[in-house]
This record gives sequence, C-alpha cells and structure tokens, in this order.
Amino acid sequence: MPKLSMNVTTTFYGNVANDIATAKAAGFGGIELQSPKLYRYLDAGYSVHNLPPLLQGLDVTGIGAVLDLERQGSARDEFLSEVERMAQIATVLGAPILQLCTGPVNWNVVKDFKSGTLEASDPRYRGTLGLAESAAIDVAASNVADAAVIAAAHGLDLYLEPLAWSNINRCAQALEIIERSGRENVGIALDTWHFWSVGDTLEEVAALPKELIKTVHISDGLDLDRQNDIPTQDVHRNVVIGGGAIPLQEWVDAVKSTGYDGWWVSEMFSDKANEHDFLKVASTMRNLLDILVS
Repeated sequence: MPKLSMNVTTTFYGNVANDIATAKAAGFGGIELQSPKLYRYLDAGYSVHNLPPLLQGLDVTGIGAVLDLERQGSARDEFLSEVERMAQIATVLGAPILQLCTGPVNWNVVKDFKSGTLEASDPRYRGTLGLAESAAIDVAASNVADAAVIAAAHGLDLYLEPLAWSNINRCAQALEIIERSGRENVGIALDTWHFWSVGDTLEEVAALPKELIKTVHISDGLDLDRQNDIPTQDVHRNVVIGGGAIPLQEWVDAVKSTGYDGWWVSEMFSDKANEHDFLKVASTMRNLLDILVS
C-alpha cells in the first residue's frame, strides 16, 4: 500500500479539526499540518494537547513551515525561536520532521527586485536577494545548521523546500545547503511544482540519494517561460492536481527509481478546488495519488 498523506492546502479554507476529519474520511494514512492553521488554532486558545485524540488513526507525517530560513540579525533569533516552537508542537503531535522554506516568501518582492523597482528604503523582507549565490547559501546553511541542532534536541529531522521564486530555488542549491550545514538530520522536501518550475530535471531527481528525500509533494502547475517568468503560486500553481502541465507520472517514476519508500503528499493551490466540497476534493486527490504511485 502506498503511503499517502494530505497537506492541508488540499482543503485550503479548512481549520485544523475539519482538515483532520477530512483526511481520515478521504482515506489518507497521514496528514501534513501547516503553521498558518496550527497557529490560528493555538491563538484561538486551544491547546496542542487537544489534537492527538483527533489524530488517532492518522499519522502526522510532517509539520511546517518555518518560512524565510535565511533571516539575519534579530530576525534570525526570531527564526530560531519559531523552529523551537514548531519542534515543541511536533513532539506533541508525533511528527518526525519540520519544514523550512527559503525566502522571501513574498514573490512580489522578488518581482520588484528583478525589475529594479525595489527601493533600498522598502521595508519588506528581501532575504538574500542581491547577494552572490555562494554567500546566500552560506547564510542559509548557517541558519539551517542551528535549526537542525534544535530539531535534533527534540529527536526531529528537517526538510528544506526551496521556493521557486526565491533566489535559492534549485535542488542543487538545497543539496549544497545540506552539505555546508554539516548536519545529518537535514533533507529535502521534493516538491514537483517547485522543481519543475525552475527547470530541475528528472535526471537530477533520479540521482538523489533516497535518504535525503524526506517527503514528496505532488503538486501541479501551468506552463511558464522560465527565461522571463517568475513562478508564483497565484498564477502558475493555480490548477487542480492532474489538470496542469507537469508530467506527474514521470516525476513519480523518477522518485521511485531512487528507492524512495516514504510519504507521498497532495499539495494544491487551486482557486477552483478551494471553493468545492472539502471531502470531494480530498477524496479525488487521494485517489489520484493512489493511481500515480501504485
């Protein structure tokens, strides 16, 4: 039986409780919980200890995401504090791994930077935009190394997800961050949309050491001009999984060729799906994943 998990973007407008119930009803074996909903649940006054009874029969395959992993100065301290908070949540929920994403998460900042319209006085977070690639990777690797120490203290791993619009957005860069971090509990979240959108290849995927692939996000996307377009979720990822341009079966087969036997996770940012019945969407995605990975 394939190991199928539902990222809570699949039921985008749900809350923690109905996301869990929907994942169970749709037949998923796991769920990948995400910080906006988790934090909203906790900020409403609920305890994380309320969740394990709801999760019975469902594995929490990972939680995330701690965004903008390359933060510096006082923001770096905030980043590490968030890693600690997420690690504490993970231990209660039984999640084995935390997700870190490169930044800036705001793709409009990247657009403005690349068009030359991002003023020096602009207060929006810009990550390592403008740094040489090696310097940007050094910054990221240093932060990841310290985050990995925090995670390890809780018995957890980390997976990196390079965002397609970021200046740190390639599989090769993620591998270099892992190497420079020098930590054994760091791997990759292999997301088909991010990888495909930036031009990473099936050959690169097939060459990955299977132990570095900590999860696989099955996500679809629309055609884009890689020379001129900045891939963004609101435009290029706004499609129901299976209805886009990514040859998903080829990507699944490339991952399987590595010997990977972990979780396959549905992740979707479709306006159309978001306005449909939660259970129908989740069940459809579960059945699609079953066909793709069986």
